[in-house]
Amino acid sequence: MAAPRKVIITCAVTGAIHTPSMSPYLPVTADEIVKAALGAAEAGAAIIHLHARDEKDGRPDQTPEGFARFLPRIKQGTDAVLNITTGGSPFMTVEERVLPAKVFAPEVASLNVGSINFALYQMLERFPDLKHDWERQHLENSRDLVFRNSFKDIEYILRTLNENGTRFEFECYDIAHLYNLRHFADRGLVKAPFFIQSVFGLLGGIGTHPEDVMHMKRTADRLFGADYRWSVLGAGASQMRIAAQSAAIGGNVRVGLEDSLWDGPGRLAQSNAEQVARVRQIIEGLRLEIATPDEAREILALKGGDNVNF
Repeated sequence: MAAPRKVIITCAVTGAIHTPSMSPYLPVTADEIVKAALGAAEAGAAIIHLHARDEKDGRPDQTPEGFARFLPRIKQGTDAVLNITTGGSPFMTVEERVLPAKVFAPEVASLNVGSINFALYQMLERFPDLKHDWERQHLENSRDLVFRNSFKDIEYILRTLNENGTRFEFECYDIAHLYNLRHFADRGLVKAPFFIQSVFGLLGGIGTHPEDVMHMKRTADRLFGADYRWSVLGAGASQMRIAAQSAAIGGNVRVGLEDSLWDGPGRLAQSNAEQVARVRQIIEGLRLEIATPDEAREILALKGGDNVNF
C-alpha cells in the first residue's frame, strides 16, 4: 500500500489586514504572538507565518526590533518552520518590507509576486466601531491602494534573501503572478521546488469560486509541472472550503487569523489553534496525514532551523 500523502499546514497568526478592534482574539503583543504560534504548532501547523505589530495600538510593525521580541521565544518552544513576511503592509516600501527577513535569515519568507489593487475598505461596513484612529485610516486609504510588487521589487527581494539561503512562500493573488514567477524561474533567480501559495478572495485578486481554484491549479501545473508544491489560502468565509478543495486535489493549506477571523458563521475563532485543528480534521477526514515540521523541510528543500539568525 502506498504511503499516505503528507499535507503541510501553514498558520498565519496575525498578519497586517485585520485590525485589533475586529476581534479580541487577534494577537497583537509579542506575548500573544508567541502564544498563538506555539498553540498553532501544537495543533499541527508545520509552518508559522509571522508578522509583527506595534505593542500599543496593533498597527503593522516591520522593524527587526518588532520581530526580535518574539522570534527567539517561538524558536525555543517549537521546531516548526518560522516564515517571516516580506509583504509587511501594502503601505510600506520594499526596503522596509524585506529588512526583517534580511536580518534574521529565516528558512522561509513570503514573497508577493505581482502588484494588485488591495482593497480593505469594505470592512468598514462590517466593523464600524474601531478603537484606534489608524484603523479607520488604514482601511479607508485602501480605496486608492495599489500593493506594489514590481519586477524590480521582486528581484530586489530575491537577490537579498537568496544570499541567506532563505526559500520562499510565493504568494500569488492572480493568474498573472504565476507567469511572473515563471519569468524569474527562467532567469535562474528562483530554484525548484517552488512553494506556491495561491490567495483567493482578496478584493483586487482572484475570486473564491471552485473554478477559480481549479484555474489557478491548472495554470500552475502547466507552468511548473512537478517542480512546485501548491498551497492555498481562502480569505474570510471561504477559508475552510478552499482548504478542503486543495487537500482533496493534492495541495497544501494555510489557515490563521491573518486570513480569517472566523470559525464558522458568526463565530469568531478564539485562537489560531482552533483553525488549525479544524483544517486538520478535514485533512484527516480525507484519509491524508499532516506533515511534521521536518517533513515540510524535506518537501520544500529548506535549509533547517539551525541555519537562521535568531
